[in-house]
Amino acid sequence: MLHLVLNAPEIPNNTGTIGRTAMATGCTLHLIRPLGFDLGAKALRRAGLDYWNDLDVRVHDSWRHYLASEAPARLWACSARATRSVWDVRFESGDALLFGGESDGLPESVLEEIRARWGEEAIIGLPQLQGIRSLNLACAATAVVYEGLRQIGLPE
Repeated sequence: MLHLVLNAPEIPNNTGTIGRTAMATGCTLHLIRPLGFDLGAKALRRAGLDYWNDLDVRVHDSWRHYLASEAPARLWACSARATRSVWDVRFESGDALLFGGESDGLPESVLEEIRARWGEEAIIGLPQLQGIRSLNLACAATAVVYEGLRQIGLPE
């Protein structure tokens, strides 16, 4: 349905929550290195991610590797600095939803490439009150996924 793409996620609990959202909605989860945590079996067990083996998760060595291996036709970069609302987007099955790491969001170099490939309108955000720094990564990813699925429907 949709592809959840996390660029350099740092907090394992956020990634675990996003992974559960991906499982519940039929999304594929893409993790772009560097990761702020270990994906080894022991670490996954310790984190309580007993469902991880059933998740469609793909790990990419870099942003460039992700682009080369997945070649997304449509990509939406979710950023707290966006001027376009997620509510103004018409999502389609197969869209990629890109999120940055918890500390710094998406690097400016990635945003520049997105502007060059997909245009400024591909950088979207969730509406929120002024003065709020940003939503938690897992909360934001879940909200955007469900807006996409509201539009295109949940898979059978």
